[in-house]
Amino acid sequence: MRRVDLGEVDYEVAAKEMRGWVEERVDGTAEDRLFLLSHPPVITYGPRTVLDDLPAETAGIPAVAVDRGGFATYHGPGQLVGYLVVDLKQRGPVDIVRWVENGLIDALGSLGFPLVRRDTPKGASSLVGVWTEDGRKLCSIGMRIRRGVTSHGFSVNVDPDMTVFHTFTSCGLHDVTMVSLAELAAERGVPAPTEADVRDAVAQSLGAR
Repeated sequence: MRRVDLGEVDYEVAAKEMRGWVEERVDGTAEDRLFLLSHPPVITYGPRTVLDDLPAETAGIPAVAVDRGGFATYHGPGQLVGYLVVDLKQRGPVDIVRWVENGLIDALGSLGFPLVRRDTPKGASSLVGVWTEDGRKLCSIGMRIRRGVTSHGFSVNVDPDMTVFHTFTSCGLHDVTMVSLAELAAERGVPAPTEADVRDAVAQSLGAR
């Protein structure tokens, strides 16, 4: 899988580009790719999102409907976003979401942050993502599979403005606290990893070069 590093990209620009990336993978003109980037402040939300979960207009953050799984989430400076465009037919049977969860856990564990995945109880809201051992959510995952190729992906809260998460309901979970690597590092009195550190660790764990 090839690693593609981008800077800050407007969400709607990236969404348009992503449709092209998917077509290239479907056509076989590009290999599997992991795109690493960030977005200006934006709330994105999947089709099952309850509108009451979105921020009020007074919050001043644009909200954009998207064609991925999952509910509402925030993207903004200080957060690493990873978009995976992977041909699942070439990889064979694989639970792509579980693979991403485990890859992120391995990556961030290598930086000194012990994290876990959680199984979703029957009938409960999805607990897909990566969590601290005390039940705070650090990474969100929302993906789409079309014609055997994945798109969208994951976000890692490195050091974004965490107050934004108080303005809406993240991931359809009303009683969950979102957390950042910077906050976890401060609690332990250790230096926070840089975004470059996180990019390198994530790419390595997911096998992107």
